[in-house]
Amino acid sequence: MNPWRLEQHAELASTSDEAVRRAKAGEPAGLAVLALRQTAGRGSRGRAWTAPEGNLNLSVLLRPARPAAEAGLFSLISGLAVVEALEGLGASSLSLKWPNDILCAGAKLAGILIDASPNGAGLDWLVLGIGINLKSSPEIPGRRTTALATQGLDISAQAATWAVLAGLERWVGATGAAIRAAWLAKAHPLGTKLEITYGGQRRSGSFAGLSTYGELLLQCEDRIETINTGEVLLADR
Repeated sequence: MNPWRLEQHAELASTSDEAVRRAKAGEPAGLAVLALRQTAGRGSRGRAWTAPEGNLNLSVLLRPARPAAEAGLFSLISGLAVVEALEGLGASSLSLKWPNDILCAGAKLAGILIDASPNGAGLDWLVLGIGINLKSSPEIPGRRTTALATQGLDISAQAATWAVLAGLERWVGATGAAIRAAWLAKAHPLGTKLEITYGGQRRSGSFAGLSTYGELLLQCEDRIETINTGEVLLADR
């Protein structure tokens, strides 16, 4: 049985805003909201997400039976679902960058935004916002961006949506250990030099893996810091 209820809209301000509104109103898990055009998309750290027609703008509502502390694992789950979906559709040279970027040959191809509401020690609801540059790539100051069309791939938003939803179905019930291992296999190698900006501070170090809850572990000289938010740059690239 298909666990997803896909709603397609010609245009929305924000698929995540719509999914969050529905979550707060009691919508059951499994809602997927696709907009062919998005006029007020949200990116990470309060940025706008440019979403011209032809790209993927998708948000998915979950009500996972997991501790609230594991909300961060859903960035990893979403990244895995996107990479596996696009590889299955013919894309190559894909990799993951913590916490929410999908890269193609080192350039940003897709991003993920997580909205969550705790319920005591658990999660009431969680919305995964997924944006993929299928046809065109927006300009982001200081960042290289790309689209799958540059690989000669003509993938519709609908085809990408169903492939991503199939990937999510595979991963949402997986153990934390399995999620972390699969994510690490698709990400920059251990030891990669990183620069992280968060809380008005900048940290430099090397990638030391992931915590139990999907946080980034940064090796800084003689200590390992646990990072749960921030802007990450691969210093080697």
